[in-house]
Amino acid sequence: MTNEAATDARDTPVDAPRWGTVYVMALAMLMVTLEMSLSAVTLPSIGRELDVGSGAAKWVVLAYALPTAALAVPAGRWVDRADTRRVFLAAVAAVGLTSVLAALAPTFWVLLAARVLQGAAGAMVVALSMPVIAASVPAKLRGRALGHVATIMPIGSMAGSALGGFVADAHGWRPVFLVKIPVLLVVWWLGARLLPRGRGGLPAPDRTLLTDVLVLGGAVTALLLAFDRVENGSAYVAGVLALGAAGLAVVWTRLRSSRPIVALVKRPAFGLPLLSLQLAGTFVGLSLFLLPFFVADVLHAGADLMGLAMLFLVGGVAAGSSLSGRLTERYAPHLLAGAGGALTLAGLLSTLSLDAHSGLADLAWRLALIGFGQGVFGAPNNTAMLAATPAGMIGTGGGVAATVRTLAFTVGPAVASLAYGLGGGGARGFRTGVVVLAALQVAGVLAVAAGRAASRPAAPRGSTDSTASTGSAAPADSPDAADPAPDGSRPAPSVERTARA
Repeated sequence: MTNEAATDARDTPVDAPRWGTVYVMALAMLMVTLEMSLSAVTLPSIGRELDVGSGAAKWVVLAYALPTAALAVPAGRWVDRADTRRVFLAAVAAVGLTSVLAALAPTFWVLLAARVLQGAAGAMVVALSMPVIAASVPAKLRGRALGHVATIMPIGSMAGSALGGFVADAHGWRPVFLVKIPVLLVVWWLGARLLPRGRGGLPAPDRTLLTDVLVLGGAVTALLLAFDRVENGSAYVAGVLALGAAGLAVVWTRLRSSRPIVALVKRPAFGLPLLSLQLAGTFVGLSLFLLPFFVADVLHAGADLMGLAMLFLVGGVAAGSSLSGRLTERYAPHLLAGAGGALTLAGLLSTLSLDAHSGLADLAWRLALIGFGQGVFGAPNNTAMLAATPAGMIGTGGGVAATVRTLAFTVGPAVASLAYGLGGGGARGFRTGVVVLAALQVAGVLAVAAGRAASRPAAPRGSTDSTASTGSAAPADSPDAADPAPDGSRPAPSVERTARA
């Protein structure tokens, strides 16, 4: 049985863009991502009030991040069968209700339970982003739409984090979980007015979907915890968790429900941009690990210097996202993504010249260049993946990308931590870490180049087919991009043929 709502709202070509829907989706995504930085500023006061140490308090962040990443792919599969409007309204309401539960939590364990539920609701919002954008703007404007989303999120996150810090200092940690409620109410109301109605409803999760949650979700959770243990120096525990994650991943690939997803990832037009996303996202190892230690151990400065410098990184991301979103209408996404990766690489390499005499200006322009490069990279790379995803799997593809992005943001600091330790810490350890992150960026740029080549295959001899001669992927709304069966037993035709090839 195919999803009628998906056919109505997602598979029908869009003639005129509905920018209001795009902005509502961007605000919803902002509320989900902002939850990470908002909760981070509450950790000291949570530890004091609920009488837990810093190691335990860290789980307030992890309890949210783990289900958001682990459930993204199963959530995407479910969204592909559901009415996106109803899912949006239910997910946004769930984010608000679980935020209230977190603010009222009488004990630490109740707080963690609320955070897990928040993360599950956040996974639903993340899984909706690609289907909503695909149904709201014509294919030629998707890059601009993704650029708008990528511009709103860092600017809003920066403002929200500052507000959260002020509220935590003045009133404690509980009100911090409530500051976004007014915005969530507005987002819910706008979503109810602007998102088109569908007929898919909210289907009950079937057995295959629940199996995906347990097996694939368990694999992603174990892998994220493994990288967290690497950062904390627990190599043995990290190894056990990594083996467990690998075992669960192998089990998942043997399930019938995984076949369409595995076939999609194997498709070069989707898999290579996905690989590039994984490699390029490790750049956060610089801002989340290497630079804070460099500022503290080499510059002997406080966190205020790092905080000011990070404003330039965020500003660079916003500027680059806004520009690249518009440029994707004129230039090939792979070309722009490659340029963004090259700019990020140049920014990373420029940090090798930092020394004990460096100041805010030295950090600022380098971080601005890195942020601008990542902003230029993001929207075109996501556009390339969206163009390569069959219409019936847009939610699934978005869930895969969200999981990979989370893994990249986890791998980056873990790799930087290892390199910093192997380099002996200090300035030498910093430079060792930068070189390793730069090597990953080089690999990411090469993956972009390979994706560009894969998107333009040579036409068969004697062929007169225009699609074969140009190398364009089947459009998302073409018959070739049919919906997979709900139980995952049959991949979408275009993906299935690619897998056999």
